[in-house]
Amino acid sequence: ALQLLRPKPVPKRLKTSQRKPREPQVARSLIKEIFSHFVKIPVTRDAFKVVEKCSERFFKQLSNDLEAYSNHAGRKTVEMADLELLMRRQGLVTDKMPLHVLIERYLPLEYRKLLIPVAVSGNKVIPLK
Repeated sequence: ALQLLRPKPVPKRLKTSQRKPREPQVARSLIKEIFSHFVKIPVTRDAFKVVEKCSERFFKQLSNDLEAYSNHAGRKTVEMADLELLMRRQGLVTDKMPLHVLIERYLPLEYRKLLIPVAVSGNKVIPLK
C-alpha cells in the first residue's frame, strides 16, 4: 500500500541570529587594484592573502586612530585635518612633503581628481566633492 507523502518537519529556528555579526571589510577587488598599481609583477594567491590581511589590519588601525583624534577634538566627524595629523605623526607628511604632493605622486588620476581642487577655464578653482 502507498503511504501518504508528507513533508518532513523543518526544525524551528530561534529568533536570535545564529551567526556572529561580520565586520565590514575593504573589497578584495579594491585592494587588488591598488596593490597591482604599485606592484608590476604577478603575485601568488598566498602572497595576496597576506597583503589582504595586512590591508585589513592597517585600515582598522587607521580608522581607530582617526576616531580617537576626532573624539579628542570633541567632534563626531572625522575631518581632513585629522588625517593630515595622523600622517604627520607617522612621518609621511612633513613641511618638505605636504599631503597634496603625496596625493599627486602616489594616487591614480581618478583619485587625485577627487582629492585635489581642479582649475577650470577662467581661473576658477572648483573643489570636487
